[in-house]
Amino acid sequence: MYLEEPVVVCEYNPEWINLFEKEKNIVLNAIGKYIEAIEHIGSTAIENLAAKPIIDILVGLKSLDDAKDCIPKLEELNYEYVQEVEITLPNRRFFRKPPKGTAKRKYHVHMVEVNNDFWIRQLLFRDYLRSNPKTLQEYETIKKLLAKKYPNNRVAYTMGKEGFILLVVEKAKQEIKK
Repeated sequence: MYLEEPVVVCEYNPEWINLFEKEKNIVLNAIGKYIEAIEHIGSTAIENLAAKPIIDILVGLKSLDDAKDCIPKLEELNYEYVQEVEITLPNRRFFRKPPKGTAKRKYHVHMVEVNNDFWIRQLLFRDYLRSNPKTLQEYETIKKLLAKKYPNNRVAYTMGKEGFILLVVEKAKQEIKK
């Protein structure tokens, strides 16, 4: 599974934005008729934040039923569809590029219905960090500590961030209500 790989957190690289834009256009050319919106998420989407050097692309579909038509088209682009993710996350279709075991991964595609809980949470978190430098620095510190503590345990690394992420998402929701 994708969580088996080592945790490597690198300093921010401004090229990540360009890599997203190029890949976004490739994805749009392949499955654009199904896409309502497409966003750059994860730490590589946040300027000056250290990150695992993997570009996370959030694809918002009009209907998750359309994913069945998108899967073969993304596979033609050298994306690997990781079906086992659906066991724990049934409302998401997950892809990685290149496929496991062929080369170092560069991209993840998270395919969901636009405006579902995952969609909303990812954008709230990203946008809050983009506009709150102090919180961004706190998150970076947590990420680096967890990467050092769990270099070969991506599950523990991810779970270690979860409490902080939930707090930030709640803060973002409260700010929207104001």
